[in-house]
Amino acid sequence: MTEGSPGVSTGAVARRLGVSPTTVRSWEQRYGMGPAVREGNRHRRWMPADVAMLEEMCRLTSSGIPPAEAARAAVALRRQLDGDAPVEPSARPPQDADGPADVPPRSAHGGAGGGLPLGRVRQECRGLARAALRLDGPAMESLLHEAMRIHGLVTAWEEVMAPTLHAAGRKWEAADDRYVEVEHLLSWHVSTVLRRAAAAAPAPGRAAPVVMACLPGEQYTLPLEALAAGLAERALPARMFGAAVPAEALLAAVRRLGPPAVVLWSQSRSTADSTLARQVASTAFGVRGARKAPLVLLAGPGWPPQAATAGMRRPGGLRQALDAIGALYTARAAGPADDGEPPGPPGGESSPP
Repeated sequence: MTEGSPGVSTGAVARRLGVSPTTVRSWEQRYGMGPAVREGNRHRRWMPADVAMLEEMCRLTSSGIPPAEAARAAVALRRQLDGDAPVEPSARPPQDADGPADVPPRSAHGGAGGGLPLGRVRQECRGLARAALRLDGPAMESLLHEAMRIHGLVTAWEEVMAPTLHAAGRKWEAADDRYVEVEHLLSWHVSTVLRRAAAAAPAPGRAAPVVMACLPGEQYTLPLEALAAGLAERALPARMFGAAVPAEALLAAVRRLGPPAVVLWSQSRSTADSTLARQVASTAFGVRGARKAPLVLLAGPGWPPQAATAGMRRPGGLRQALDAIGALYTARAAGPADDGEPPGPPGGESSPP
């Protein structure tokens, strides 16, 4: 767009910003953020200063600043670019985490017409939700990386990523499968950031790895990906088997790898298989006379409180799971010298139980 051009349409500027035309029109109606020029007093034509104003609005709301406050700063920027007035000071982060959304107003229950039902959350969480609703992938990735850098993995997961993911899931359920694209895109970027964090961590030792798997029928893997990133950050070895691992395959992996711990994820009661958990907890491996069984961590909201029996624990969150696993490796390091190989005969196969 050159200086003498007639500007661009609302649809074109919305595509450039990664938002919907409805969002652009709602900003104009609610905050007076319309273009300075209209073609024939009817069609909106967005000039360079108008586009810069909307880009500033996106930048500020993605950082968690309430839309009304962001709009004031963005409009002031356009006035400065037009030479009408000096720019106002930058918008400040909100004092109240319950600021309004930058999409049509949400209902009290976060229904189909509003933003994500977040409640009181961190500023970064609200900014991430706004970026998700706009389907703004680059903004989501930037915000996720920044949350990891500032707060560390555990806090970023428990107080930024997980609350936003849960809100996106509730929004999807309340809207009869609308907004599924929001949840899927957000999940993809969370997964990408977690895997990159794991890949950038120092190489783990050669001790027997932790086994992580979703139970048969369970598809939700992101909490295990967060755990994998946390273990990598502590240089602890792990094997991630992902979604819906068949019982036979899970038991075979435990026998072959001889893990000190097995993490079984269940998101819902329908996938929490206590019988399989007990089988894993009783799977012994190693040389005869010194056979061991893994500690089983029952992770996720699907497990009932009474599911944890002998050889099992129910961690209360990511930090507790990391601490429990870390303690196992610390105890092993303090014990008799180990050659670093998993327990069992050469070749990785253990004796039959």
